Order: sequence, then C-alpha cells, then structure tokens
Amino acid sequence: MSYILTTQCSDEIGLIAKVTSLCHEHQLNIVRNNEFVDREGKRFFMRTELTGTPTEQFIAQLRANLPGDAQVKLHNPKKVKVVLLATKEAHCLGGVLLKQFENALNIEVLAVIANYRNLEPLANAFDVPFHHISHEGLSRAEHDVQVGDLIASYNPDLVGLAKYMRILSPEFVARFEGKIINIHHSFLPAFIGAKPYHQAFERGVKIIGATAHFVNNELDEGPIIVQDVTQITHADNAEAMAKIGRDIEKTVFCKALQLASEHKLFINGNKTVVFK
Repeated sequence: MSYILTTQCSDEIGLIAKVTSLCHEHQLNIVRNNEFVDREGKRFFMRTELTGTPTEQFIAQLRANLPGDAQVKLHNPKKVKVVLLATKEAHCLGGVLLKQFENALNIEVLAVIANYRNLEPLANAFDVPFHHISHEGLSRAEHDVQVGDLIASYNPDLVGLAKYMRILSPEFVARFEGKIINIHHSFLPAFIGAKPYHQAFERGVKIIGATAHFVNNELDEGPIIVQDVTQITHADNAEAMAKIGRDIEKTVFCKALQLASEHKLFINGNKTVVFK
C-alpha cells in the first residue's frame, strides 16, 4: 500500500538519514523523496512516498529521533475531503466539480455552501449537496458561525473559497487555520482587495493573473501557493480582462487544490514550500 509521509522541523545535521534509516528498518520502500531546507529560517521540509505498512511504532520512533518541534504526518491514499464556499460566479466551482467528475483531482467535494442560491443547479448537476446560508440580516460574525458550524459537521480536510466574495472573520480563520485556500483574481501582491481588474485597467498593465493562497487575517496576503498570468493589450477594458482572467482563476484554483490533495504543500511562515 502507498503512503505519503510529510515532515517539517527545525533543521539540523542528519535529518534525511534519520528518516530514511528508520524507513529501511521498518521495511518501508521509498519510492520518491523531496526535501528542502530554508536556510534563513533554519527549517527542514520533507515529503516521502512510501510503500509497505507503516506502524504506530514507526511514527513514534520517528518523532523521538527528530527535533522536538517536528510535525510528522502519515497520509493514506484516500481522497482529500473538501468543502467549497461560493457566491455567484460559476467558473471556479464548475472547474473543480468537472475535474472531480473526471477523476482528475485527488479530492472528494463533500458539499457546496453559498450565500446565494445561484449555483445550486450547478452543484445539483454533479450530485453534490448544496447549502444556502444567506448573509442578509446577519452580522459577518453571525454568518461565519453558521457557515463554520456547517463546515465542521462535514469535518473536511480543506475548505476551498471558489470565488466566495465575503471577508472572513478572524474567528472563522482561526477555526480552520491552515486549511482554507482562496483564489484571488490578480497576481498578488498587486491589486489587493475589490475589483482588481478595474485596478489593473487603470494602471494600464500588460499582463493579468490569478493567485491561489492560504487564508490568514490579512486580506489577500496569506501564503501564496500557485500563480499564473496571461498577456492582454491596450484594447482590453476591465470587463474583457475579467473574462480572460476566469480561465486563469479556474486553472490556478484547481492546481492549488491538487497540490494540497497530494500533500505537496507546507506553510512556512508567510510563504509556502511547494514540491512538484
């Protein structure tokens, strides 16, 4: 059976040898290994694909042999469970649902939650449960509690913001810390906040892009996962840019979810380590 072992900790001499030696001792075959050392932050990151039967004793020994701050996780080959949040725009949500239908993503979308009903037919078409929680008449905190409670009932591994056009409260972010992936329609850190295509048009840019990032309490400033761009011309107004940008947003969002589902992402302060 195949497994993925992810390890991150303070850097010190001999970490790779400690992990690989224990794998050999427990008769685990290493199929693929990626490692990275953040020399400035003195942090070590490693992703190891294994075959065999890892035991609790193996994990316990591994933790005992690594620095005290080590985060060691063993991932089985099951699909990663995801809840998607949406508002009215269909392209990112539709892109993920289509790729799931094609088995092109290693995820299982448990539910779609939206603050409008516009996308209910889309979710229904892919036989994915759809929940409408209106924000009308509720404070941001009250709405986030209702949405958060529903998400928690599904116990997902990830929460994907498929063009969910709501600013999340600090309490919501803390509740799902390190699990929320957002798609922003600009090449961050440029054009943060609302109407980035209008901002780009006013600046006369010649490329536009999209950014998938983890969510923190700073608007559109969480650790970046994936980015992509495409060229435009002086003839493209803000509306044309938005139309062109939708394909990039969809592609980047799906790529971020795929990387997360393959356990190739590590949060490293305000950055990420992304293994290919």
